[in-house]
Amino acid sequence: MNSAVTAIRRRLRPSATISRAFERVASSRDQTLYVAEREGQVVGTFQTMIVTSLVGRGSSSMIIEAVQTRGDMRGQGIGAQMIEFAIAEAKRRGLRLVQLTSNASRKDAHRFYERLGFKQSHLDFKMALK
Repeated sequence: MNSAVTAIRRRLRPSATISRAFERVASSRDQTLYVAEREGQVVGTFQTMIVTSLVGRGSSSMIIEAVQTRGDMRGQGIGAQMIEFAIAEAKRRGLRLVQLTSNASRKDAHRFYERLGFKQSHLDFKMALK
């Protein structure tokens, strides 16, 4: 786990459940937590997951999640740089596509993703189990 992620964990003092989640992500070869830094300060984070799908004829794709830019740093291109980095990483790995979900109420985020070239393609259905 890189030093920025370790610093975030120390600052957050996460619960045991969140600590275990950090460990699962850190130990997975298909999940990565990224931290954007500017002048030694954490200014953004996002997570990626690589999934392989039979529907995609066995191809793999990247899911981008938990895209966050520090509130006082929004509007400075950090979010776009993080997404562009993720897209470049997916291309480098030869993945079929990148995808993400966004809360239906986050209209500004939807415009942001559309400006970056994403197209809305599916409805998202969830069922809480806990």
